[in-house]
Amino acid sequence: MPETVLFESERKETLAAVASYMRTVADKLESGDPVTLEAGGESVTLDPPETVEFEVKAEREGPADGAGELSLELEIEWDENADGESDTSLSIS
Repeated sequence: MPETVLFESERKETLAAVASYMRTVADKLESGDPVTLEAGGESVTLDPPETVEFEVKAEREGPADGAGELSLELEIEWDENADGESDTSLSIS
């Protein structure tokens, strides 16, 4: 299935700034309001359904015998024309 990037922004931020962005998204998701992303003249508004697919991934990229790059990825997905059901539990602490 082809992928179309609707919006992309990548830059260095403090953890406090990242937490603030995530709190804003969390508040929007909890209230059922659409989420609007804006940067440099680009903008996209998404309106996720009540139930979504939530993927959490921790990765390490780089050589096995040297320093690499660590990442924490949080992804929310949903079908444009369908509403899904939750099937597993997750704990983040």
